Amino acid sequence: MAVKAYDLTGRTAFVTGAASGIGRASAVLLAEAGADVHCADRDAPGLHETATLIKDRGGTAHTHHLDVTDRAQVGRAVASCERLDVMAAIAGIMHSSPVLETRDEDLDRVLNVNFKGVLYACQAAARLMLAGRIRGSIVTMASGAVDTAGPGLLCYGAAKAAVVQLTKTLATELGRHGIRVNAVAPGWIRTPMTDRHDGEAQARAEALMSRMSPLGRVGEPEDIAHAVLHLASDASSFTTGQILRPNGGVAMPW
Repeated sequence: MAVKAYDLTGRTAFVTGAASGIGRASAVLLAEAGADVHCADRDAPGLHETATLIKDRGGTAHTHHLDVTDRAQVGRAVASCERLDVMAAIAGIMHSSPVLETRDEDLDRVLNVNFKGVLYACQAAARLMLAGRIRGSIVTMASGAVDTAGPGLLCYGAAKAAVVQLTKTLATELGRHGIRVNAVAPGWIRTPMTDRHDGEAQARAEALMSRMSPLGRVGEPEDIAHAVLHLASDASSFTTGQILRPNGGVAMPW
């Protein structure tokens, strides 16, 4: 029964940010669990690579080349699904600048992708689930940065904190319809977004993050994908409005 609880055969999942990192790993794992996966991202080549990975492993994948900050694009892509059981709103970007140097365009860009993009995906998914009377699951991506402030993280941390509030609020509104809404708040995960330093600087950053981790290592996208699968599956059928904090709940500065 424990393994069966993770079986998503016959269900449809939509994953934003599926071209790389946590989004790609989640899309692949959801497909391996049996879901028919719709992969969305603005990175067309990366999106194609993810779909190919899924199909090469015997899964089913559809691609949507879109910008999550465009409400209409997101709405059309999600509405194209005949049904929807799982939404994994994972697309996000990183920005770092001191508060006194933060510009309007920096704040707008990060909030547009990391908060509004998640909001649009959640809205579109919830509407489709409600229309089909689907007792589905919506999974958002928060961050350890919501627990501890770090230099330069105003835009990123504020956007992810907004995602946490969205997740909890939406859980209270959709719970009576049997729709669960939860977030994952990773610490440092090795992805293209975090791999932004050169050579020794990257090695030093990862060494620091490893020392801060209770497990003594940097996380991989697959580590977070398993948390996404858990929240998407029947194994978490009584979980909603929760924030899963992998890697011991340690908030790691970027």
